[in-house]
Amino acid sequence: MARYRFTVVLEKDDDGYIVSCPELQGCTAQGDTYEDALENAADAIRLHVADRLECNEVIPQAKSVSLTSVEVTV
Repeated sequence: MARYRFTVVLEKDDDGYIVSCPELQGCTAQGDTYEDALENAADAIRLHVADRLECNEVIPQAKSVSLTSVEVTV
């Protein structure tokens, strides 16, 4: 079995946490707690990667992600 490392972004919302994986577009998860969200994200990523491998698709490698804020006036 191969090991992969992916970047995840966790966001707190009113219902818990939302997790996205920038390298795997569309791969998201959520959880009531930070820990649940990470566990659910790991499951979602595992399934996503397994499906790509089954279809002989390339598995993207982790890349640098920057987080910042943008101020706008409306």
